[in-house]
Amino acid sequence: MAKKQTKKIVEKGRIYVTATFNNTLVTVTDEKGSPIVTDSCGMHGFTGTRKSTPHAATVTMESAIKRAMENHNLLVADIFIKGIGPGREASLRAIKSSKIEVNRIIDITPIPHNGVRPPKVRRV
Repeated sequence: MAKKQTKKIVEKGRIYVTATFNNTLVTVTDEKGSPIVTDSCGMHGFTGTRKSTPHAATVTMESAIKRAMENHNLLVADIFIKGIGPGREASLRAIKSSKIEVNRIIDITPIPHNGVRPPKVRRV
């Protein structure tokens, strides 16, 4: 028998947006980091190159926020953005148009500080 999920009330939370070149992933968590809502462009019927559009990111973000507000009473959120895909700006606009109060927006895109060692010189 399946375990019945309890309705978790989360008024303050975090929204993680991962914007890659092929997709946009949204995860809404509580303050500790436990996920309560996850969403991606593929879950809304977007396939192939249509997943990597700003429109798909907007639809995904609006859906995730709507579920978090209805099911978990989310009111205030910190936003963490990772990646440089086309859904980055569109998802921020979708958050701004919602009724969620934004505390802060933090960019957590990994940036290499000189990266790995280059390959040795090719001798022909």
